[in-house]
Amino acid sequence: MPFPQCKVYSDGGHYIAIPHTTRPYRPRRKPCEEIITVTEEVTEQPTAEASAFSEDESAPVSPAETIIEEVSNDAKTPPQAANEAVKIERKTTRRELFEELYAKYQNLPRYKRKALILKEMRPHFKDEDGARLYVDTQMSRKLRNLIARRVRMTRKINLQEFNFFVTFTYNSELHTEESFRSKLKSCLSHFCTRKGWKYVGVWERSPEKKRLHFHGIFHIPDGTMPGMPLEVTDYNFKAHRRVVTHQNSYFNENFGRSDFEPIEDKRMLGSAVAYIVKYLEKTGEKIVYSKGLPQFFLSDIMEEDVVCPFGLEDKKLLLYDDFLCWDEGVLIGAVSKDVIRQMPKAN
Repeated sequence: MPFPQCKVYSDGGHYIAIPHTTRPYRPRRKPCEEIITVTEEVTEQPTAEASAFSEDESAPVSPAETIIEEVSNDAKTPPQAANEAVKIERKTTRRELFEELYAKYQNLPRYKRKALILKEMRPHFKDEDGARLYVDTQMSRKLRNLIARRVRMTRKINLQEFNFFVTFTYNSELHTEESFRSKLKSCLSHFCTRKGWKYVGVWERSPEKKRLHFHGIFHIPDGTMPGMPLEVTDYNFKAHRRVVTHQNSYFNENFGRSDFEPIEDKRMLGSAVAYIVKYLEKTGEKIVYSKGLPQFFLSDIMEEDVVCPFGLEDKKLLLYDDFLCWDEGVLIGAVSKDVIRQMPKAN
């Protein structure tokens, strides 16, 4: 008995099928979030006008101000600090407060981040156990979402062919950070639509200078690269030696420095994916995908092509490396990159 309309993906070494199931969909109700009051201390900075008058000794003083100053001196009122902390209250929810604190302590180790978040959220719960339970639940949710994003990214990558690991570096002489992001995203979108480019990437900042970068794995068809290729000899501070980098005149002139490193085998592809995952976990940035990168392709699976069922409750099927792909009863061929391009896709 065949398994119709299976969702098939690659884990990097094997093809795995998920048989089609029909389950009634029931929308989940989101619980109502309780509104809480958060008190924050904000340092009040003196205005530019007040600073100018305080520094300028020749500025005219009105008689009324002179009288007020004399009265205040007689009363011996202590002077107020120039940068006095002012308490401000705002309305929010526990979920929104947790997200703000999680982003605030993003660069800290997990145990330190959790301790600081718990400390700042404790005043908004009745007891310590309630606050700890809430923070543990939210931290588990963030970890689960991170794992799901990483799995989704690797499935998309394993169904594609990529030939370059690319880095674009922001140049302050050409753009602001906002224009760099928007113009580069628009440029890559046009290349994907008109020239068949595909990419998966993430935004990040350098550890020391905090300069904005975009790291991505690209599929660039032959003959579609704009500008002129450049070979630049530069010093690599991580490797502590001079290296030859492959750059492109079009991207250098329009955006800043560009680095195109060819991906020649699966080992290099795995290293590039691990590099992107590292920044995904470290900064919490969202992964940027080009259009047309599905997680699965759909195919009917015959029983003789199944090695064995596995997974939770045996809901997945491990397939042979040369299994046959069928589309609505029509044999397309043994699995390959060309055959997968012809199969219907799904996410």
